[in-house]
Amino acid sequence: MRYLYVTVALAFFWVVLSGHFAPLLLGFGALSVSLVLIVVRRMDRADRQPGELVPQLGLVGYIAWLLKLVIESNIDLARRIWNPALPIEPVWTRLDTHVVSPQAKTLYANSITLTPGTLTTQVHEDHFMIHALSAEGIEELRHGEMERRIARLDL
Repeated sequence: MRYLYVTVALAFFWVVLSGHFAPLLLGFGALSVSLVLIVVRRMDRADRQPGELVPQLGLVGYIAWLLKLVIESNIDLARRIWNPALPIEPVWTRLDTHVVSPQAKTLYANSITLTPGTLTTQVHEDHFMIHALSAEGIEELRHGEMERRIARLDL
């Protein structure tokens, strides 16, 4: 019954916002409402599963640190692009990891990808495959500061 209310509300909202009543556009609206309803049903199923990510105060500090790292990496990347003397030597390598939980692995892999100049290409049980625009980016990851900060979050 709840999904019927959601469907009616979404359809009404779509019609009010679009203001068009052509059959083709109403069909697009019905398709849009159907896709949103499928996503909502899947989200409801995921909400009932155990192991939800509980917001933590430490996560706020980590995000602030990551934001600072992203800004520094942006500056470094801009320098490498504009200054031909600075090397851009792409590296693709294995990075061993000791984080265990799926949430911590996800946060670690996404943090690497969010940092300009580095990209997590594969996630395995005990390692990631990383692409970086310079060896310095890989060395910074091997130093382990990001992994230590994620491990302290205890996800």
